[in-house]
Amino acid sequence: MNYRFSFGPWNIHTGADPFGPPVRDEFSFAEKLEFYKQLGFDGVQFHDDDVVSNADESWSQQEAEAKAMRARLDERGLAAEFIAPRLWEHPLTIDGAITSNSPEARQYALERTKRAIDIARLMGTKDLVLWPAREGTYLREAKDPIASVARLVEWMNAVLEYDKDIRILGEMKPNEPMDNAYVPTTGHFLGLASLTVDPSRVGTLIESAHAILAGLDPSDEMAYALYHKKLWSVHLNDQNGLKFDEDKSFGAVDIRRAFNQVWVLERAGYGQNGEFIGLDVKALRTQPKELSTKHLRNSRAFFPAPG
Repeated sequence: MNYRFSFGPWNIHTGADPFGPPVRDEFSFAEKLEFYKQLGFDGVQFHDDDVVSNADESWSQQEAEAKAMRARLDERGLAAEFIAPRLWEHPLTIDGAITSNSPEARQYALERTKRAIDIARLMGTKDLVLWPAREGTYLREAKDPIASVARLVEWMNAVLEYDKDIRILGEMKPNEPMDNAYVPTTGHFLGLASLTVDPSRVGTLIESAHAILAGLDPSDEMAYALYHKKLWSVHLNDQNGLKFDEDKSFGAVDIRRAFNQVWVLERAGYGQNGEFIGLDVKALRTQPKELSTKHLRNSRAFFPAPG
C-alpha cells in the first residue's frame, strides 16, 4: 500500500505551553514548507489563518493570499489536505462559536466558516475539518444542551447548503479547552451526521490522542468509522493517559496500540481512495530547534504496513 502523509505547520513550533513562553526560535512558513518533501510528506493540513494572514480581512486580500499559497504548494508538489476554520481564538467565541448563547458569535462562526470554504476551493480541497474546541461548557448550566446540539446540526446544514461539494470531517475530542464537550466521540458525531441534509458528505477525522482522552481505543474508533465508510482522515499521535492532549510522537507511549491502528487501517484498505495518513505530533518542550522536526520523521517512519 502506498500512503500519502500529511501534517500541519503547527507541528513545527516554538515549544510554548500554558505554563511557559517559547523556548525555540520559530521557523518561517517558507522554511516549514521545505521540510515536507524532505521528511516524506505530500499533504499540508491548514487552518484558515494558516493560508491567509487575517481571516477577518477583506475577501480580495484573502483571495490573493490563498492563490499565492496554492502556487507555493504547486511549486513543491504538495497538496492541501483540508481547511479548518479556527473558530476558538476570536474574542467573540470565548464561550463557544457554533453553540454560543450569543447570536452574534454564532453568525460570526458561520460567516467565517463560509469564508474558509471559499479558501478551500482556491486551495484545491473539498474537505473542511470541524474541531469543536469550545463547543461545550465550563459549567453545564451555562447553556441549553439540547439547543446546543441542535445548533451544531444547523451549522452543518448551512455549510452543506453553501457548497454542494464540500465535505465536513468532524474531529471529536471529549475535553480541552472546554471542561466537557457536547459531542465527545466519533459515535456521537456520526449520530448528528445522520440528521443533516446530506449525511453522505459528513464524516470523521479521528485523532489517536482524542480517543484515548475519552477512554477509548483509537483502533476501535477507527474501525467503527470504517464500517460506516466515514473515516476520511486520521491524526496519528500518542498519549500518556487521561490528561491534557499531549500529541506525542506516534508509537512513543504504546507500540501495541500504535500497531493496532496501522493494522486496522491496512486491513480496511484505508488510503486506496487518496485518504491521507495525517500526523498531529508536537516536539517536546526540551528539544532544541535543530531537532524540532525529528518527531515528524520518527512518526512517519513508524508507519510500516504490517506483513
